[in-house]
Amino acid sequence: MAVVDAHHHVWDLSVRDQDWITGPELSPIRRDFLLDDLRPEAAAAGIDATVLVQTVTVPEETPELLEQAKGSDLVAGVVGWTDLTVPDVADALAALRELPGGERLVGIRHQVQAEPDIAWLLRPDVGRGLDAIAAAGLAYDLLVLPHQLPSAVEAVADHPGLTFVLDHLGKPPIALGAIESWARYVRELAALPNTVCKLSGLVTEADWTHWAVADLRPYAEVALGAFGPDRTMFGSDWPVCRLASSYGEVFDMACRLTEGLSSCEQAQVFGGTAERVYGLRGER
Repeated sequence: MAVVDAHHHVWDLSVRDQDWITGPELSPIRRDFLLDDLRPEAAAAGIDATVLVQTVTVPEETPELLEQAKGSDLVAGVVGWTDLTVPDVADALAALRELPGGERLVGIRHQVQAEPDIAWLLRPDVGRGLDAIAAAGLAYDLLVLPHQLPSAVEAVADHPGLTFVLDHLGKPPIALGAIESWARYVRELAALPNTVCKLSGLVTEADWTHWAVADLRPYAEVALGAFGPDRTMFGSDWPVCRLASSYGEVFDMACRLTEGLSSCEQAQVFGGTAERVYGLRGER
């Protein structure tokens, strides 16, 4: 079974600004990160395939990501963006699939974490958009903060025909050492059968300069206990992870967090779940 990194990004600032990369804390990643930069790091970790994920909510980005995936032997799938609130979401998704590389579109994501409306996922227009994603046979990546998890639980329950992929375990407050409220809603989310989670983005939710695997383990154990290995997938969140660690360190961290699993269970986390959920072998 292939080893899959189910969550990474690329960007070229000469093509498009990443307006979320602001302030001195984020300055280390305010430069171009291209597939050619990722390739040697992924190869060193033994990664066979990846899923490339959108970063900005503009319609031009997803066609560019699909074009890059088409010409890559590394990128097996793309999680793109389209405006869920417009009436013609189905047409927009069909148009994306007709583009070069469109066969590698495996999911859609929106930066719900940036929405001031805590119930954004429950809006009727968003709900119609989610239905269109389900009808297209795609997955939906959930990018939410802990306080948005209750609405996420309700939205997932309202759309049983759509597979929701919880990015970065819902961004638990690791640096604060808080776990109870987050864990409650993650377990509620996992109780719904149409959910999957990504073991990703944890190092940047911890103390960037002093994190240790022991800090992350309680959160990983909650997620693995709730979702199970067959509904958990590894993601590097490269290059955002570079704020706190290298690619190799993130991969090693994930290996250590899953060392108590059987080899078959580890194979699900590091490839099988992503292949199945995103249809990386052409099957959904």
